Amino acid sequence: MDKFTTLTGIAAPMPLVNIDTDMIIPKQFLKTIKRTGLGVNLFDEMRYTQDGKEIPDFVLNQPAWRNAQIIVAGDNFGCGSSREHAPWALLDFGIRAVISTSFADIFYNNCFKNGILPIVLPQEAVDVLMEDAKRGANARMTVDLESQTVTASDGQAFHFDIDPFKKHCLLNGLDDIGLSLEKVSAIDAFEAKAGKARPWV
Repeated sequence: MDKFTTLTGIAAPMPLVNIDTDMIIPKQFLKTIKRTGLGVNLFDEMRYTQDGKEIPDFVLNQPAWRNAQIIVAGDNFGCGSSREHAPWALLDFGIRAVISTSFADIFYNNCFKNGILPIVLPQEAVDVLMEDAKRGANARMTVDLESQTVTASDGQAFHFDIDPFKKHCLLNGLDDIGLSLEKVSAIDAFEAKAGKARPWV
């Protein structure tokens, strides 16, 4: 998993509330177990017509936000079913941070396991950042995980809270496997000791 330290990039405004995981990645794309290749189908039903043509009005189809790395969203982002394909699709598109007033619990935790930083801020702060995001490529937000701040293009900064363990994992690029590998020497020592004590196993 890639480390997350500081990100400066374009933010896409998505003021809809209750954006659920089926909107993020529709069910027909859940057959794969690969984490790559899903970005093209991110928000599929909002991005494309039934015959596969782009819907010009959708934010990620507009030139100013095609290369967005941050989403500023309405309340309760990532609700619905618990599909891990949702953060996979966001990450494959290039999204590394999502800012909202609240997230569904399972989606929130899945983001951390896949290198995406979900940021919870008060409505007043999200409103300011939403307006800043509407400026498109002319405005760049900076997310600093170490200092736990989001800074708008005009320099206005907002502090966010994060669980220290989740912060540690993102800063060091540690998913569940990476966390286990940190203990590999202790695991090897245990296995060697157990092997001598129970050679028949």
